[in-house]
Amino acid sequence: MASTDRVAAAVLIIGDEILSGRTQDTNLRDIAKTFAAHGVDIAEARVVGDIKDEIVGALNHLRARYDYVVTTGGIGPTHDDITADCVAEAFGVALYEHPDILAMMQSRWQGEITPARRRMCRVPEGASLVLNPVNGPPGFQIGNVFVLAGVPQVMRGMLEDVVPRLRSGSVVISRTVRVEGTGEGVIAAPLETVAKAHPDQSLGSYPFFGPDGYGTNLVVRGRDGAQVEATVSELLAALQGVGVTGIKPAEEG
Repeated sequence: MASTDRVAAAVLIIGDEILSGRTQDTNLRDIAKTFAAHGVDIAEARVVGDIKDEIVGALNHLRARYDYVVTTGGIGPTHDDITADCVAEAFGVALYEHPDILAMMQSRWQGEITPARRRMCRVPEGASLVLNPVNGPPGFQIGNVFVLAGVPQVMRGMLEDVVPRLRSGSVVISRTVRVEGTGEGVIAAPLETVAKAHPDQSLGSYPFFGPDGYGTNLVVRGRDGAQVEATVSELLAALQGVGVTGIKPAEEG
């Protein structure tokens, strides 16, 4: 059963390749969309390099602050894949070779596996495995922390085993009012007035520009559907009150 309380999570993206710009992260987007559909808000995201103290410090801060933390990256076979080591240190436990992962790898590679591949068998004591339906070894969960792969396709597969473990909150309802041919400078004042009147909801402004013209998408977000619809009506009236035209009907999302 979904809780009426807010359930919040953080994402910790690990890897020098993200910070260098060599790899573009898409995992945050996929995690945020998946969690939002189950009433869990992504409240914070961080990117850290392959530096043990940085990873441990960030993880300890985030897991103390939020209901859940999801890490992506750094659980592969190479020397710079140190996420498992860092998670074990953060929780003050040892790493061990999980027999189920070792057996799976021995079956996959038909016998003895290399020392590099054996690194992927290590999980912290007290952790449970997160299934990997795509390829390779699983991730793991310890406490409120989920440790997932960095490869997007594999990470998305692991999310299927993460979602059932989450405590769901009430799902955020979102409505978008599209205003064409008017910039943010004109709509800023009425938007601010409506936003201040509804501090329990989120009102955002997102300008767009393209070959067909320009304008702004105004997004109203909240957990009570009736209140969101009422705020949208109030926003429409406020925009019309200052002479804004080109307003499209509110849409979901």
